[in-house]
Amino acid sequence: MAPTTSKTDKRWTALVLLAAAQFVVVLDASIVNVALPSIGQDLDFSQENLAWVVNAYTLVFGGFLLLGGRLADLLGRRRMFMSGLVLFGFASLLGGFAQTEGQLIAFRALQGLGAALISPAALSIVTTLFADGAERNKALGVWGAVAGAGGAAGVLLGGILTDALGWEWVLFVNTPITLLVALLVPRLIDESRSESGTRTFDVAGAVSVTAGLSLLVFTLVDANDAGWYSTQTLGLLALTAILLGIFVMVERRSIAPLVPFRIFRLRTLTGANVVGLLIGMSLFSMFFFLSLYMQQVLGYEPLKTGFAYLPLALTIIVSAGVASQLVTKVGFKPVLIAGMLFIAAGLLWFSQVSVDGGFVSDVLLPSLLAAVGLGFAFVPVTIAAVTGVSNQEAGLASGLINTSQQIGGALGLAILSAIATSVSGEVRALPRGEQAAALTEGFQSAFLVGAGFAILGAILAATLIANRDSRAHVSAVESGDVDAAVPVAV
Repeated sequence: MAPTTSKTDKRWTALVLLAAAQFVVVLDASIVNVALPSIGQDLDFSQENLAWVVNAYTLVFGGFLLLGGRLADLLGRRRMFMSGLVLFGFASLLGGFAQTEGQLIAFRALQGLGAALISPAALSIVTTLFADGAERNKALGVWGAVAGAGGAAGVLLGGILTDALGWEWVLFVNTPITLLVALLVPRLIDESRSESGTRTFDVAGAVSVTAGLSLLVFTLVDANDAGWYSTQTLGLLALTAILLGIFVMVERRSIAPLVPFRIFRLRTLTGANVVGLLIGMSLFSMFFFLSLYMQQVLGYEPLKTGFAYLPLALTIIVSAGVASQLVTKVGFKPVLIAGMLFIAAGLLWFSQVSVDGGFVSDVLLPSLLAAVGLGFAFVPVTIAAVTGVSNQEAGLASGLINTSQQIGGALGLAILSAIATSVSGEVRALPRGEQAAALTEGFQSAFLVGAGFAILGAILAATLIANRDSRAHVSAVESGDVDAAVPVAV
């Protein structure tokens, strides 16, 4: 039976609400970037530790996404979505009142936990609300546009709030938005959950993988100070390997693992998650380093820095809309490859930034290239990541792709920060006139390596994602029968 008009309208209104929540979640990974210099001065952060304002959020977010997806599937997607919104809003309020470096990092981590409940629940609700090919494509096109634009809008909004009200407001702003969305959810979204499966949540798996990845990022960030071949660095890397090994053992022995490895038999899902990891590694750091470059080298105020991202944000929205149309005509694989190549081109251009650079040549034009890549990458990688997945495992698939992108962002930022710091040296010890040049050299190296991640992503998209699934998606959209066109995880 065809859905009634009112029921159809309700689904699209619900999508707006879900997308708004996802927008806040993605936005918060980048909104602090423009505020970082102000936060550093106010709370006495070192240049190296500033990365933890971003990483504390993305690491906990990425590490607990899989558990969030499991909780959503078993306890109820609407329930976990609302719980995450309340936790996120509360943590944002506390973060705005932070008085020390440690407090801010802790509250950013708590924000990440709230985001880990929101994001997989929201995306799995989308995939269950829109089951047929054409409508799901449109819905995921909206989702991809929001996810891509959230990063750019975050730095724009961050600049406005930091300049007008102070850095605290980049956190305070989340609280009324998330609480308002939580109040509206029961009116628009019905409860849903997986009716099959053992009610086991695998907390041990979530904790071990989060601890292992957190330790890995800390080791990479601190390696410049401790020494790459020091006892501390090598010892922590060994401990990281042990924790991740424990995670694999827990998953293999669990009757209801957080990540049932059989799902990776789906070649396209596996390829999408590998590429998603590299999208995070290449792009999350772009906002971090570009914000620092504009303020610390070009001397932009936070407000000017924020507005410098406006063309990028608008281009992402347009390109995501174009991408959602293209995937129905040529499949998601060619669009994803093109997106990764655009990202690589933008980052290669950014690797040429100069101390006395101009806005058009050093910021605007390369950011537009990267923005096209963002829109072209986010939409198809999200579609590919949920291709062939049954409704019972929608939360798992949603959690996996979000995890890949967030963990990729944290690892990429750790690696590129270590590279930039290594090239720049001890900036504070240099004469003031030489600091900008040293910082610029570090940023150039970081952008160049980020471009390498994007190029690798394009190569792996071409080799790991199945042509058959990409073509089948086009046929499924034309016929309106997705399930018959793609293999289902078993």
